[in-house]
Amino acid sequence: MKRSNAAKFAAVAAASMLALTACDNAADDGSGDGSGDDASELQVGLAYDVGGRGDRSFNDSAYRGLEQAAEELGVQTQDFEPAKDEADSAKEERLTTMAEEGYDLVIAVGFAYDGAIQSVAPKYPEVDFAIIDSEIEGIDNVTSLVFAEEQASFLAGAAAALTTEEDHVGFIGGVETPLIHKFEAGFVAGAEHVNEDINVEIDYLSQPPDMSGFNEPARGSAVAQAQYDRGADVIYHAAGASGNGILESAVANDFTFIGVDSDQYVNAEDDQKQHVLTSAIKQVDVSVFELISAAVEGDVEGGIQRFDLTDGGVDYTTSNEEAIEPIQEELDALKEQIVAGEIEVPTEP
Repeated sequence: MKRSNAAKFAAVAAASMLALTACDNAADDGSGDGSGDDASELQVGLAYDVGGRGDRSFNDSAYRGLEQAAEELGVQTQDFEPAKDEADSAKEERLTTMAEEGYDLVIAVGFAYDGAIQSVAPKYPEVDFAIIDSEIEGIDNVTSLVFAEEQASFLAGAAAALTTEEDHVGFIGGVETPLIHKFEAGFVAGAEHVNEDINVEIDYLSQPPDMSGFNEPARGSAVAQAQYDRGADVIYHAAGASGNGILESAVANDFTFIGVDSDQYVNAEDDQKQHVLTSAIKQVDVSVFELISAAVEGDVEGGIQRFDLTDGGVDYTTSNEEAIEPIQEELDALKEQIVAGEIEVPTEP
């Protein structure tokens, strides 16, 4: 798969957004029917990260790309849920099972599959493997899809600083890992770029190897409540399904919520939408769809594929027009400065 230019990426992203409602209501088993004259015999398996489908965030974005491929390309698809608190060996077994059952393309969603991919992929050189959010080099049949999360998070931080009434904002990470540090670093840098004196609360829900922080909405709600009690009136999260609890806390306490990975305004309940300022998205769905499209054409390239603000791989959302319009001009100016290299966004706190 060749890295797309900005125009192509934006076009696929637009198509994905048009299919959003259909994808969210697709069959529970995630399978395409393969009907139609142009149906592909390609079989694609997708293994979810912690939290699984229904997180309204990272996993759901990958699912939308899978469903779009099933509907538009006619490929046979199947998605696989993780077990709660599963051992790393379970991830290896899941990937091995897909390879043994004849899947042509196996996609692992999340850095937690890093070790499993490195163990399994070399044993099945005829199968194309991909991993999202982890960089793996030196294995010819592995494609890594990675994103500049820190850039979108910078814009989220700037949005928080531009809208807070207390000069006090918060960040909640699911699990304290190098990947989530990128979200934290970008958010803090963006907030401090707007207001160097701003107070930024930082909390993580769990520490590795405990990955439960990505799937603990009740804990997310409690930590958000604590940040609010300390004065934060805008809270951004990178916590997967735990973000659902953070949004519930935003509604209960009337503070502003900033989502992650998917457009969480679109996914929010009607009574929640007014609390969602924006979301720092990464187009996981588009990258998954493009990868499957390349596989249909027999043109999958191993190696690392990077997506950032330049090609639309990450961005901030404007679905809540009333809330975002007053600050959109300033956010777009900051985005242009990042793309131009005038602002260098840190990747570590």
